[in-house]
Amino acid sequence: MDRSSLARIQPLTTTHARQLRTAMTEAERYLWQSLRLRQFDGYKFRRQHPLGHYVVDFVCVEAKLVVEVDGGQHSERQEYDASRTEWLCQKGFRVLRFWNHEVMNDIEAVRTVIWEALHEGPQPPSQPSPYKGEGAKERTQ
Repeated sequence: MDRSSLARIQPLTTTHARQLRTAMTEAERYLWQSLRLRQFDGYKFRRQHPLGHYVVDFVCVEAKLVVEVDGGQHSERQEYDASRTEWLCQKGFRVLRFWNHEVMNDIEAVRTVIWEALHEGPQPPSQPSPYKGEGAKERTQ
């Protein structure tokens, strides 16, 4: 996407994001109470934030973490959601998706998953590299 295309899309996306902020679902409002005001170890989340030509429910730009809250309409938009997630991943974001009922009925489990994603460091290698000489039989004389 070139700059002129982005310039035409961005104002529409920003306007749409503002509208979505005022029309958040009950589940989004409930989760926002946990994400706002840097409650997760100082990580700042933004709500209904434009990324490219998409508007994500919540994002921590610093950790490159997107949190989406999906209602029943998302079962009919699986292809769109998959392509959107793929685009976000290509830009370096990790995407967590929760159903509305998960947020409303088990907020602590949702909070735990988000907390773990924020604190997930680089993945360790499947097997540590051997130290010099490790694994070789010791010779006895």
